[in-house]
Amino acid sequence: MSAPAGIARLFVIDDHPVVRQGLGLLFTQASHVVCGEAGGGREALERIGAARADVAVLDLSLGDESGLDLIDGLRAAGVAVLVYSMHEDAATIERAFAAGASGYVSKRDSEDALFLAVAELLAGRRHVSPRAARSLARRAQSAPAPEIRHPLSEREGAILARLGQGESNADIAAALSISVRTVETYCARLAAKLELDGMKALRRYAIRKALDSLHA
Repeated sequence: MSAPAGIARLFVIDDHPVVRQGLGLLFTQASHVVCGEAGGGREALERIGAARADVAVLDLSLGDESGLDLIDGLRAAGVAVLVYSMHEDAATIERAFAAGASGYVSKRDSEDALFLAVAELLAGRRHVSPRAARSLARRAQSAPAPEIRHPLSEREGAILARLGQGESNADIAAALSISVRTVETYCARLAAKLELDGMKALRRYAIRKALDSLHA
């Protein structure tokens, strides 16, 4: 059974029991449903399917594990991933979105910021909390993204946007009804036009551009 509109089914992943308990109380008081929890990666991936969660609230520091390594598996289970972490540096935030996260909230942001992020993800939108957005803005000011010197075609722009959403080449090919090889060709053209060194640099640029648009 799914939760009523506006109410999220949340799965909390944090290696500190007290934090999981606190988040559980916080979300329950806000009328959300905490459908499960886990203290580590293996436990989370074993439980997430049966929990029928809408959103996984994920810490990045899980003892000896990195929450970044869980994001792909959580997404494969059909769950949106909201990173909830003490890490506020722009590089970590970008890595989380590049891995497939849909939202990022600093643990130093307010409760309202966390609730807003849950609502945004539940509505199918990306979200960056105020503190995380300020970190990204400082990075953008100190190291601006490369200028687009050559106009992009409509198809190139569409592929760049989808790369910014964390989609794989196969996802893009299916969405645009073209072959994976064609997507790769477009990506090579994009990297050349943007004077970027390969696919990894292109993905980082696309993610940065997408994140900048969120807090512009």
